[in-house]
Order: sequence, then structure tokens, then C-alpha cells
Amino acid sequence: MTAEDGGADLAQAVGSRVRELRRGRGLSLSELARQAGLGKGTLSELESGRRNPTLETLYALSAPLGVGLAGLIAEHVDTKAGISVDGYGASTVLLDVVTAAEASTEIYRLTILPGPRHVSPSHGPGVRERLVVVTGRVRAGRNGALGEAGPGESLDWASDGEHSYESLTDGPVVAILVITHPV
Repeated sequence: MTAEDGGADLAQAVGSRVRELRRGRGLSLSELARQAGLGKGTLSELESGRRNPTLETLYALSAPLGVGLAGLIAEHVDTKAGISVDGYGASTVLLDVVTAAEASTEIYRLTILPGPRHVSPSHGPGVRERLVVVTGRVRAGRNGALGEAGPGESLDWASDGEHSYESLTDGPVVAILVITHPV
């Protein structure tokens, strides 16, 4: 996880935000860890800023906390654009967040490395994703209904269930990922 202001500051900001949201929802550390499928020690280290969260960890926390990824990584950071989060086989860079009366939309540059399929948990009711491929070829979407796309093509799906991304090329896939959350 990196940003212009430094990874350590961002880890502290994310930890504070997760703790604030958890307490605001009346969840104990143990209950949030259970709902997110994380170890209690992992969550404790994340909240204290001693652990840099992976993309997978943040996605696991976003649904039980009722916020999008940007709501976890950018809430207490002055400059939201440029924040990046790495995961196993994928990385994102937050490009923009647009909030309107009916929805909040997060826009990311997503890089999917060849190899393992990146699996993402549910992002909550009503959340949708659209993936526009820039380079490479990808298989993505809601598990059980995956589609394939190449440069200039797009896929979209309801991300209120488990979904995945997988590079179908020898090199990384670069795409624009738009995640829309109802308000």
C-alpha cells in the first residue's frame, strides 16, 4: 500500500478508519474479524497501523463495514488519487471517487498479473462493477457467470457475491475498474 504521503501514514489512516467504522457499527474486534473471515490478530494489527492491508483484506472488510474500498483507504487522506493497494495477483490505483445523491462511484486502474485467479468477496447489496480492458485479455465477473474481454471491451456484473479476475495472457492485464455503490 503506497501513497504520496508514505505507506506508514496510510496504514495508520486505514487502521483508524477501520476502527472508527467498526465501533460505529457496534461490532467487536472478534465479530468483525469473523464476518470478514480474518484472524482477530490480523485485524488488531491492521487497526493499530502495524500491518499494511492487502487488497484482499480490504475487500473482506468493506462489505461488513458497509463501505467501498475507497471509503477504507481514502477517508482520512488529503489526496485520494494515486493511492495504490497490492494483493495476490492484482493491484489497484485509485483514480477518482465521485459521489452523487444516488450512488458513489470509485474508479481504479487495475493490473492483473498472469497466474492465479484473483477472487474478491461480496461488496454488499446493490454494488456493481464494470471492467474496461486496456491491454491483455481477461476472464472476469461473478463466479458462475464469467465473461472474457480484450482491449476496448468491457464486462459488468453485480458484485454482491463472490467474483474474480484472471489474466488470460502471458503479461499483465491493465484495465479500468468502475465500482458503483448505491447511497
